[in-house]
Amino acid sequence: MKTTLIRLPFFLLPIISLFAATLSPVGQWNTGVFDEGAAEIVQFNPETNRLFIVNGDIAGVDVVDISDPTTPTKLFSITVEDFGSSVQSVAVFGNLVALAVSADPATAPGWVAFYNTDGLFLNKVQVGSLPDMVTFSPDGSLVLTANEGEPSDDYSVDPTGSISIIQLGADFPSTSATVTTLDFTSYDGQEIPGSHPGNPASSLSQNLEPEYIAVAPNGKMALVTIQESNAVALIDLAKMEITSLVGLGYKDHSKFPLDASDKDDAINIRNWPVLGLYQPDSVVAFEIGGETYFAIANEGDARDYDGWSEEVRVEDLTLDPDIFPNADELQDKTNLGRLKTTTAAGDIDGDGDHDKIFSYGGRSFSILDSTGTMIFDSGSELEEKLAAELPENFNSNNDENDSFDKRSDDKGPEPEAITFANVNGIPLLFVGMERVGGIVVYDLTDPTDPEWLTYSTTRDFSGNAEKGTAGDLGPEGIIVISAEDSPTGLPLLVVANEVSGTVTLFEISTE
Repeated sequence: MKTTLIRLPFFLLPIISLFAATLSPVGQWNTGVFDEGAAEIVQFNPETNRLFIVNGDIAGVDVVDISDPTTPTKLFSITVEDFGSSVQSVAVFGNLVALAVSADPATAPGWVAFYNTDGLFLNKVQVGSLPDMVTFSPDGSLVLTANEGEPSDDYSVDPTGSISIIQLGADFPSTSATVTTLDFTSYDGQEIPGSHPGNPASSLSQNLEPEYIAVAPNGKMALVTIQESNAVALIDLAKMEITSLVGLGYKDHSKFPLDASDKDDAINIRNWPVLGLYQPDSVVAFEIGGETYFAIANEGDARDYDGWSEEVRVEDLTLDPDIFPNADELQDKTNLGRLKTTTAAGDIDGDGDHDKIFSYGGRSFSILDSTGTMIFDSGSELEEKLAAELPENFNSNNDENDSFDKRSDDKGPEPEAITFANVNGIPLLFVGMERVGGIVVYDLTDPTDPEWLTYSTTRDFSGNAEKGTAGDLGPEGIIVISAEDSPTGLPLLVVANEVSGTVTLFEISTE
């Protein structure tokens, strides 16, 4: 029997909303492949009404016709076995489809491969190691990749992280493009305040691993998330240079509560002496009132390799007895003992014990201004609201049902996918919860104070995940198709779910 203790200060406040947002599922494409990343990143081409969906199970992209969104139909697949090992990301602009392709081994320089919307190979250009995300600039003249540069599992090879900027000439793809790859070697030897350190045997430029990119609507700048390092980088696209590297700082969980244990069989959202690393995954750029903003999904991620790992649980730390006189109580598995933490930070005075406790992921989303300064964070609202929405399935895992509370020790609901759209003149932010599933919608009319509107999930907690009867699991990539581009004339939200291998289309309505 589940004993439920909920401390929900957000629910004591009145909810004031001028309108409501509703997500109504209208169609689904199902790969039939469970937990193999068969539906990850998704993009759309309005001229052909085709979705381009990264399928990790085939090392390629599936192309699906949604002329009738109620019956999505697969047309063909694009695979990259001839020159790469896997596809990490896809972007579409006009008739061009760009794929981020990793090499074999993944520590070698990767590729951006270009196709037309009928799947015809056009060209490819070499970029940095492990291109994890690819995107076009708003005018289509540039293609950018976040090259993660992850080390080999034994850490014998550790490439530098980088960002590649591909300039597409007027005669592309008949001739090749110009590639500029930016790295962080000029920052080596520096300390970035508010960031998270990596392997001490690697340089800063090796530890910095770009994850995701968003280009400002005006096309002048881009912001890159550097997840494991708890930082973002700003890029001047006219000068093609990194202008700043910004540490995101730490969330004080003595003020913003979290559920830290998967062994107490309860919803126990409370304050703890823990500092949360935001560690954003995806990012989206948008403009309100003539100002550029970025929204980041603070998923969290640890460096955990055979050759070096920072990940332990709080129960494994030696805590400073002066700072934590109640260490035995804190390290009980029903309190903080099970919480995943890091050995890479926390020993402030170098005496061998930990003076601070860190956790992975902010369990939130944040809004940054054009300088990378955080002007809003959702605090503990996501975890608290979802506790009320899903009291019997709080912090569930994404690959099995009957997993109440299993992710509380490890990043909670894990906000990962994020996108923005103006719907009926209303600026909306959509955030996908990787673990428990579902989409949260916020009103961004005031970017300094976003307002929760709704939570929608198509997960079936009574079904069997492996047998494909549990609905959508593990939202990884989300996009909005505007009413102008939609085959139905109504705005659509498209969600790719990597665990269930499904892509679900929702009509978006506001009232």
